[in-house]
Amino acid sequence: VQLQASGGGLVQAGGSLRLSCTASGRTFSRNVMGWFRQAPGKEREFVATISWSGGVTYYADSVKGRFTISRDNAKNTVYLQMNSLKPEDTAVYYCAADTETSSSWSVRRTGYDYWGQGTQVTVSS
Repeated sequence: VQLQASGGGLVQAGGSLRLSCTASGRTFSRNVMGWFRQAPGKEREFVATISWSGGVTYYADSVKGRFTISRDNAKNTVYLQMNSLKPEDTAVYYCAADTETSSSWSVRRTGYDYWGQGTQVTVSS
């Protein structure tokens, strides 16, 4: 079972990137998915989460209004559209699946039991 994140890169402040996370080995179409990020020297923090149907989303205050999480269950893929990027968004971004929760979304890092390898996002000022 693997979650493969991609789409990271180097972008100037104010620019956009779209991250993708594709699952292989099993489907997560009935599970909550999330994105987290970890900057150097900091703990991994919650960014966004989405319900299995895609109908419910929740964001960290720091990205609300700039980032959009979505999913395509037919493709077993979750996306994170990031607009108006800031230097403080620089981090390694991880996608994750929470297969245990009965809630529509989850912000607890410890609740996620499948993790991707991460993709680097660097925003220059």
